[in-house]
Amino acid sequence: MSHILPSRNVSDTEKTLSLARETLHIEADAVRALAEQLTGPLGQNFIDAHKLLFDVTENKGRVVVTGMGKSGHIGGKIASTLASTGTPAFFMHPGEASHGDLGMITRDDVVIAISNSGESDEIVKLLPQLKRRGTAVIAMTGRGDSTLSKAATVHLDTAVAKEACPLNLAPTASTTATLALGDALAVALLDARGFGEEEYAMHHPGGSLGRRLLMHVSDVMVTGDRVPKVREDALLTDAILEMSKKGLGMTAVVGRADELLGVFSDGDLRRTLEAHDNIRTLRVSDVMTSSPKTITADKLAAEAAEVIQRHRIASSGLLVVDLDNKLVGALHVLDLMRAGVL
Repeated sequence: MSHILPSRNVSDTEKTLSLARETLHIEADAVRALAEQLTGPLGQNFIDAHKLLFDVTENKGRVVVTGMGKSGHIGGKIASTLASTGTPAFFMHPGEASHGDLGMITRDDVVIAISNSGESDEIVKLLPQLKRRGTAVIAMTGRGDSTLSKAATVHLDTAVAKEACPLNLAPTASTTATLALGDALAVALLDARGFGEEEYAMHHPGGSLGRRLLMHVSDVMVTGDRVPKVREDALLTDAILEMSKKGLGMTAVVGRADELLGVFSDGDLRRTLEAHDNIRTLRVSDVMTSSPKTITADKLAAEAAEVIQRHRIASSGLLVVDLDNKLVGALHVLDLMRAGVL
C-alpha cells in the first residue's frame, strides 16, 4: 500500500521558511559576534594560539584536535582544514585516547580541545596526562570558568548568545562559531607560512587545482608512432591518410631531422578543397600552415590548455617540440579533458 504524505498548506510552508531564515540569522550573528570580539581579549588569545600553533609545527610538532559528540565532528573538520592548508594536524577521539591513542601525542605537539561546556568528561580526564607530557593545550569552549578553559595554555572563548535550536539545547550556533574560528586559525597560519597554490596542489593531487598545477605536457602528450607526421615532400593525399590513421585532426610536417616545419589540419584541408579542384598532385608543403603554435614538454598542461583556447586550435591540437624545434609529441584538447585539466 502506498503512503501519500499530507499536503502542506501555505501557513506550514511560511513557518518552515521562517524557521530556516531565523536559524541562518542566529548562526550568522554568532559568527559576526566572534569577529567583533577579536578587538578585545579574544583577539590577544587568538594571537597567542596562532603563535603557539605556528611555533610548534615549525619545529616539527603536530596539531592534535579532539572533541566529543558534535564538537568532535567540528574538530575533525578543523583538523582536516589545518592539514590541507599546510599545518600538520589530525583528529584524535577522546574516548579512544584513554585506551592507547594518547601514545600518538608527544610533548612537541599541541592539542586543540573542543567542548562547549568545557566539562566533557572524556576530555577533562585527558588533562592530567597531557600536563604530565608537557603538551600545550588550546581550549575552545563556551565557558571561561570551566575546568578545560582553566587548565588550558590558551583559551578561545566560543560562547554564543543563543543556539538556533528553538529549545536552545541542540548545538547549532555554537558549533558554527567554533568551526568558523577554527577556519580563521587555519587561514592565519596559511598566510604566516606563505602557503600558496603550488603547496595547496601538493596537498590535493587528486583535485582539479592539483591537476592544473602538477600535471605537465609530458604527462598527457602522445609520443612515438602515435604522433602524426609526414615529410615536407609528401603528397597531400599521404598527409590526409596520416591524419585519418592517427585521429588527432592534424599532422605535423617535418624535415629530414624531424625539425618541425609546419602543420596540416582539418581546417587546412577544408580551405584546400575550396581552392583546388584536384589535390592529387599537391605536396603537403604547398598548403600547410607554417610556424604552427607549439609548446615544450616541460610546460604545465594548464599552459597548453591556455594556448589551445587562446588561439582557438582545439580541433587541431598542439605540437610538442624540444629546444631545437624537433618534434617530440602532440597534444589534443581531448587529452587534456581526459586528464581533468579542462
